[in-house]
Amino acid sequence: MRINGVTKHEIEVFVVTLSGKNLSIRQIEQLAQGYFRGSESFRQEFNSGHIDLILAECRHDNTTGCNTFEQGVIKDLTYTSKFMQRVMDAGQDRRLKTPAFNAQANLLTKQILDKSNLFIQTIRQLHDRSR
Repeated sequence: MRINGVTKHEIEVFVVTLSGKNLSIRQIEQLAQGYFRGSESFRQEFNSGHIDLILAECRHDNTTGCNTFEQGVIKDLTYTSKFMQRVMDAGQDRRLKTPAFNAQANLLTKQILDKSNLFIQTIRQLHDRSR
């Protein structure tokens, strides 16, 4: 039997794992969001009993107050910023020279360049709207 897409077994695992942990309602709610609506890696961490680690990560997560969709966008923006910096740091490296690399990089950079104007426009709009 499923309730809102969640099986009875999943609910039992969640409840048993948290029983006796002296958690606040807020902590239980955060864990429930991650367990029932989050990623498979979250469930694996949870099922491995790493509750304290998960809660520590939640405390460091500055997306508190954001809904699930907003949290996802914040995560995507974080990754975008991180990977942009990595590509900028590596982009001038002379070790990037093999024909195989150049062929693949050429295809990918073309795709990125084709999307870049719309991407920058979208980022500017989001930036302006979030002031």
